[in-house]
Amino acid sequence: MNTDAIQYYHAHLYYDETSIVLAKAVGAQAHETFGIKVGTFHERPVGPHPVWSCQLTVPVKLFGQVVPWLALNRGVLNVFVHPVTGDDIEDHTKHVMWLGKSFPLFLDGLN
Repeated sequence: MNTDAIQYYHAHLYYDETSIVLAKAVGAQAHETFGIKVGTFHERPVGPHPVWSCQLTVPVKLFGQVVPWLALNRGVLNVFVHPVTGDDIEDHTKHVMWLGKSFPLFLDGLN
């Protein structure tokens, strides 16, 4: 697969009740620093994500800045990063990166 297939990236912040304040701070800092879109801070598992999460949308041109920044500024948060190519299964299985601990995903709802 050619990298031209990558439309953008998603970086999902994973957190719980003890780290949601940190997640919101990291999301706000990412938005302020890079201008990226910060999604809803879910307080329950949503979609394939087995824990609470928030999606950051990262343009391809900012990947090399945002992901290293997340690696250094995530604190105790775990971060699931994947490209968006139009193939949800491969994007969430073969093309993934983890910052911190990895988690098994619920893939049944993906096409």
